[in-house]
Amino acid sequence: QKMPPSLPATINIREPRWDQSTFQGRAKHFFMVTDPRNLLLSGATLEEARRVVEDYRAGTVPPGLTEDQLWRAKYIYDSAFHPDTGEKMLLVGRMSAQVPMNMTITGCMLTFYRTTPAVLFWQWVNQSFNAIVNYTNRSGDAPITPSQLGTAYVSATTGAVVTALGLKSLTKHLPAIIGRYVPFAAVAAANCINIPLMRQRELKLGIPVTDENGNRLGESTAAAQKAIFQVVVSRIGMAAPAMAIPPVIMNALEKRAFLKRYPYLNAPLQVGLVGLCLVFATPLCCALFPQKSSMPVSRLEPEVRARIREKDPHLETVYFNKGL
Repeated sequence: QKMPPSLPATINIREPRWDQSTFQGRAKHFFMVTDPRNLLLSGATLEEARRVVEDYRAGTVPPGLTEDQLWRAKYIYDSAFHPDTGEKMLLVGRMSAQVPMNMTITGCMLTFYRTTPAVLFWQWVNQSFNAIVNYTNRSGDAPITPSQLGTAYVSATTGAVVTALGLKSLTKHLPAIIGRYVPFAAVAAANCINIPLMRQRELKLGIPVTDENGNRLGESTAAAQKAIFQVVVSRIGMAAPAMAIPPVIMNALEKRAFLKRYPYLNAPLQVGLVGLCLVFATPLCCALFPQKSSMPVSRLEPEVRARIREKDPHLETVYFNKGL
C-alpha cells in the first residue's frame, strides 16, 4: 500500500479552478459557488475546509490530500467566508443562499401580485434581502457605511414599490398575462437603483485598475461605471428567466381544470418553477462577464490615462474586479 504522492504546494487556490477567460470556465466556477447544498454544511465542515485552505496557503500540505479535496475545501471556504476580511458571512447573504431565497421570494412575488398590500410586502422583502446580499458581499477595500446602506435600501425599496404599483394601475385594462410581468419590471427598476447606490463610493472615487499582473495603476470612475453596469445586467438577467417563464406556464395552467380544483398548489408550483429557472440562471448570469473585467486605457478618464501613460506608454488594457 503506497502513499499517494503529496500534492505540490504550488496550486493557486486564490484563483478559480477553471479558466475564467471562457464562459464555460466561469459557468463551472459559479455553479460551484452558488450550489445551495453548501448551506447544509455543518460548522465543523466549514472550519475543516478553512483549516485545509489556510494550511495550504501557508505551505503546509496535509499528507494524503488530493487535488480534488483541496479544490472542494477551497469552494466550501469561499462559500462561507468573506474573501477580504475572512469573517464568516451571514447565512442569508451567501451566494449559496441565492437560489433558495430568491426562489421563495420571487415565487411569492409572482403568486401574490394582485393586491396592493401583497405587492408592497413582497417588494419590501425582496429589497431587504438584496440589501443583506450586497452588504455581505461588499468589496473589502471600499467598506460601505451604514448610512449609505440605509439610503440605498430605502431608495431601492421605494423605486421597486412605485414601479410595481404604477405599472399595476396601468395594466388593469390589459390582458391578464401582462399583469404577471409587473413584478419583473419592479425588480429590474430596483436593481438599476439599488446597485449604483450601494456602490456610490466607487462611482465617486473610482475602483482600483491594475495591469495584467495585478500591479495597481490608480483608481478609475470609468471602470467603476463599467463594472456596475455589468453587475446590473447580470442581476436583471438572473431574474429574467425566473420571472418571465413561470408566468407563461402558470397562465396556461390556471385555465385548466387541475389548478381550479387544487388552488392551493398555485404558490408551491410557482416557487418550484422559479427555483428550476434560478438554479441555472444564477450561475450562468454571474458568468456573463469575467470577474476580472478589462477595458482599453483609451476609454479611461483623461487624468488617469495621462498618469498611466507616464508610467507605461505601451500599456493598452487595464483590469479591475467587477464585484458581484
